[in-house]
Amino acid sequence: QVQLVESGGGLVQPGGSLTLSCAASISISSIYVMGWYRQAPGKQRELVAGITRGGIVNYPDAVHGRATISRDNVKNTVYLQMNSLKPEDTAVYFCIGGNGVGISPTEYDYRGQGTQVTVSS
Repeated sequence: QVQLVESGGGLVQPGGSLTLSCAASISISSIYVMGWYRQAPGKQRELVAGITRGGIVNYPDAVHGRATISRDNVKNTVYLQMNSLKPEDTAVYFCIGGNGVGISPTEYDYRGQGTQVTVSS
């Protein structure tokens, strides 16, 4: 069974930065697309970033310019760097992976347990 383990969440002040990590139990080179989605209390899941095996990235408007996703195929780890964090970025962030055409907060093959990110002063 594929396991994805997130780390790096925590409390960050507005305007701050953090980097989330997602370590996979298998070679991520075998996973076509990796990504992150987030879910805040009472809100729908929201895709934060996606990256294909070939390095093509995708960001929604809400985080465009503030988020950077990357994958290290040697360490089998995917990273999400977030800058200029806002209180509305507060959510549980989930790492996902899939071998379909695309990836979304409801379409994936693998998912981690999530890591809480809280942006507050």
